[in-house]
Amino acid sequence: MSAPESFTGERFLPGVVGEIAYEHCHRYAFARRFVAGRRVLDAACGEGYGAALLASVAQTTVGIDIDASVVAEARVRYRAHGNLLFGAASVTRLPLPDASVDAVVSFETIEHLPSVEQPQMLAEFARVLAPGGILILSSPNRPEYSDARHYANPFHLAELDRDELTQRLMPRFAASAWFAQRRYLGSAIWSEAPGERFEALSGSVTEIRVAQRPPALYFIVIAAGEADALPPQVPALSLYADGDDAEWTRIDHEAREVLRLDGLLRTRDAELREQVRYTDELKAMIAARDGAIAERVRAEAALRMDFDAALGNERAAHAAECQRLMRAIDAQERIVAYRESVRWWFVLPLLRARRLWNRIRPV
Repeated sequence: MSAPESFTGERFLPGVVGEIAYEHCHRYAFARRFVAGRRVLDAACGEGYGAALLASVAQTTVGIDIDASVVAEARVRYRAHGNLLFGAASVTRLPLPDASVDAVVSFETIEHLPSVEQPQMLAEFARVLAPGGILILSSPNRPEYSDARHYANPFHLAELDRDELTQRLMPRFAASAWFAQRRYLGSAIWSEAPGERFEALSGSVTEIRVAQRPPALYFIVIAAGEADALPPQVPALSLYADGDDAEWTRIDHEAREVLRLDGLLRTRDAELREQVRYTDELKAMIAARDGAIAERVRAEAALRMDFDAALGNERAAHAAECQRLMRAIDAQERIVAYRESVRWWFVLPLLRARRLWNRIRPV
């Protein structure tokens, strides 16, 4: 079963990187010191990687999960661990005898049960724990995990805040030691001398102050029926990082991707600016062309008006000339008609005699 094919974002699988890997792996790494040499139950063990980590230091480890197919795969995957067994069952009905284990580990389980079943699960844990046994349990802190982030995990049926988790534990586990878990990326400095003391600082280049403990995204509780059963010493601070620095690699990759996308964005912006400039040039050319066309249209219109005026004058002159010629023709026609008449032939000899007299008479 490969992580990319089966990972839902809720149940952690080896091979998945990111925040979920830090959270889940750190819990099991943290629990190892408290279960060393003990008989351990990993309730809701999932894929089984956590039970295998506990088995590396425990006397014996039993992993229980309600998903039979996951349990079957875990048996095959971790068969080399001789002190590790897996079984399919509900955490509200554990298939173990009373007082058969010294430690119960149950990480991110209680919120997956309805409210009415959560006390049943804790009662089963108390039943299978031997006197002096401890419960190591984690639970998302609802005000931070869901409310502050406006987030609703579809796999969670009943998340709890600190007071509600305390009320769930008190009837069976009166003694408890609380821890807050939240992913924290910063700088860590370790002393080579052994010890549990630590220093936490925050601030800037202008002010350094003692770091405030961040609000818990998850609570981790070591609980027991009696205070004497709790471990006498617990770490004030536990740090965890994956050996391959996969999270930093992911962050670096994302940073490089942001830079690459930023470069692409700048290139696109430059191209857009060039396109805007080119568009403005085209608009200017179109405006100039439109102005030239409008000027040409105006010139053609004026030329057409002048031509029409000249043509009108020419037509008027032609019409006047036609009228004059028509009048001349009419006059000639009247003269011809007169000369063709009888009166003309009587008058013609007289006209000829007058012309002759005018030429021969003395001046």
